[in-house]
Amino acid sequence: MRKLLWGALISICAAVTAAFLFAWSGVYNIAASSGHLAVVGKFLQFGMQNSVETYAAGIEVPSLGPAHVEQGMLYFHSGCAPCHGAPGLSRNRVALGMLPQPPDLTRASNDWSGAQLFWIVKHGIKYTGMPAWAAPSRDDEVWALVAFLRRMPQIPAGEYRAATRLRDGESQGARTIANEGLIVGPFACGGCHGARGEGSSLGGVPRLAGQKTAYLEMALEDFAAGTRSSGMMEPPVANLDRQQRGELARYYSSINLDEVAEHNIGERIDEPRQLGAILAERGAPSRGIPACQACHGRDGRASDNTPQYLQDSIPSI
Repeated sequence: MRKLLWGALISICAAVTAAFLFAWSGVYNIAASSGHLAVVGKFLQFGMQNSVETYAAGIEVPSLGPAHVEQGMLYFHSGCAPCHGAPGLSRNRVALGMLPQPPDLTRASNDWSGAQLFWIVKHGIKYTGMPAWAAPSRDDEVWALVAFLRRMPQIPAGEYRAATRLRDGESQGARTIANEGLIVGPFACGGCHGARGEGSSLGGVPRLAGQKTAYLEMALEDFAAGTRSSGMMEPPVANLDRQQRGELARYYSSINLDEVAEHNIGERIDEPRQLGAILAERGAPSRGIPACQACHGRDGRASDNTPQYLQDSIPSI
């Protein structure tokens, strides 16, 4: 028995030494262009799939609606599509030179469950270019992206292009810092919030137009400092200095929210019930009334589209 143990110990030490010498020699080609041996690639894929299944076990998928899909789509368009592609958009050729290549996520809902997608988006994958979510505490943002990934295989290319090109087109000629992305790169504010800060009619993206300058500047400062957590807001705001954040806050606060609302609905409506719906969706800035949905959610449940850190302080209607 003792000889058997000694033999096993010597074999283990020899294997470790051989592995070290192999790595030290530099013989192994780490170039992405060389690819993996087929058996190595299958082994890594096998291990990754089983790891995700193990760690995603027990994660409960919440109710996800159209507002989540919209919010996730707008972030995906800026932060994910360049590598993973999108309906009607091929993956970037630079990303295709990575090892492993970023997968085509138009089949994501077929390959992964909602819980597994949540785990991947939140934690990322080691030894790939897939990063962890920038704000680990913001599960609500991760679920929004999951909602879009689950829906994406059913979204026609034309529908996706219309939804994203609308905002891209509106941004041309608008203020550079807010809409052209020359300062904040692909994360131009108008890409999600709209060229005039009108936000989303579904309630997934907050309205910026007409907000108080001090409030917007405080929010941007908090995002930049990391004291207000958001995987969607921290990355772009980190590229702005204090002066640029101030200019951005003043730009959006100067926009007349009434004009934005009239532009969106095309006409004034006098019927009380319809006016109430407009108040809920857009507010009445001239009377100091913010949009109810901005905090309470589209159907009066704050948890639908309200950041986690605010949910305890905002009552459901």
